[in-house]
Amino acid sequence: MKKVILIFTLLVTTLAFAQDKNKKASIEVDGVCGMCKERIEKAAIRTKGVKSAVWSVDTHELKLIFDERKTDLTKISKSVAAVGHDTKEIKATDEQYHSVHACCLYRDEDVKKDHEKEKEDGK
Repeated sequence: MKKVILIFTLLVTTLAFAQDKNKKASIEVDGVCGMCKERIEKAAIRTKGVKSAVWSVDTHELKLIFDERKTDLTKISKSVAAVGHDTKEIKATDEQYHSVHACCLYRDEDVKKDHEKEKEDGK
């Protein structure tokens, strides 16, 4: 009987530690175009532990799948900010922001308007 209880206890604790290590989350990231998309996704995916990163130009949502034992949303946000894109949690420095291509300057109202016109013309 003791062996059965011991085996059962080991099984239960093993299952408890074998939980799904992949976490899904999303964060808002500022950007305006396909070049921004590529830059944001590369920065996120290069963060150790990130398995998937997909950013939407329309919604500004970066959908992530990551190993929460290796990284967290703050580290991912720092990686994205380091390539010049603001998140809700971490803002890119002026130097980081100005390292992006001129058409990607999402803080500039004229650039935003230009991209909105492109979307309207493309419809």
